[in-house]
Amino acid sequence: MAGTLNPPSPTLPIPAADQCVSGIRHSLPAPAKLNLFLHVTGRRADGYHHLQTLFRLIDHGDTVHLEVRNDGAVVRENALPGVAPEHDLTVRAALALQAASGCRLGATIGLTKRLPMGGGLGGGSSDAATVLLGLNRLWGLNWSRHRLLELALPLGADVPVFVFGRNAWAEGVGEQLQAVDLPPAWYVVLTPSRGVSTAAVFGSSELTRNHPAITIRAFFEGLTGNDLQAVATGLEPEIAGHLEWLSQFGKPLMSGSGSSVFVELASAEDAERVLQLSRPHRNGFAAQGLDLHPLHGWAE
Repeated sequence: MAGTLNPPSPTLPIPAADQCVSGIRHSLPAPAKLNLFLHVTGRRADGYHHLQTLFRLIDHGDTVHLEVRNDGAVVRENALPGVAPEHDLTVRAALALQAASGCRLGATIGLTKRLPMGGGLGGGSSDAATVLLGLNRLWGLNWSRHRLLELALPLGADVPVFVFGRNAWAEGVGEQLQAVDLPPAWYVVLTPSRGVSTAAVFGSSELTRNHPAITIRAFFEGLTGNDLQAVATGLEPEIAGHLEWLSQFGKPLMSGSGSSVFVELASAEDAERVLQLSRPHRNGFAAQGLDLHPLHGWAE
């Protein structure tokens, strides 16, 4: 499997105090997530939806580059096309932590993007969580995970699970998290050429919003699915084509609100074989499931 899967590392070394100074660039992982199932169980008065899902972290994602600044400024060095600074989740995360803590330090934030925008893999949310975890350590705040989680939810519904740092059963709008131990698994993830709008999927009149709640045991007994999948495939037919192709290798599923789809495989070798068969007509990657976020040890 040379060059395909990165060996999962449960944690990264915590920088020494003399490394948490300006002028040193830290490159930190922001792993993707998969939703192993996703049910919409209701709708709140404010328009948000009640969900049930199981988040699985995987060893493929973006890289966030952080450098401490002494001038207090928060600067994004390579802005995403079409994303204004005030909407950039990494900048918003840094500013939120700065304001809540009263820290006078700033940060230069860079980003190496590997995850597609609008792909249902939590890329932007994971980037924001890595900024929270990284600056918590690099600014010397040493906040608890609980305090960081309080900042995470206002940034986005998927940000908390990356700060939580473990595979998790989630309810509410995604913020009620319970750690779940999952067996080793490998995945092939296909990413259609176009993303889908999360707002369009959740706003569709065709979306089922009253799925009965299930138990964790029911999931492990095989009761799975993604209530958003039918709506998303109607908006982007390429999703349906990728799901159909993957179905010859297992039971594929869409992640989140799309557009990425995945299938679980029994081994790294199987994942590599399926990935190679998907090329050159489909974009995607192979990944191994993680037990812990690589920065899990950066908050207690």
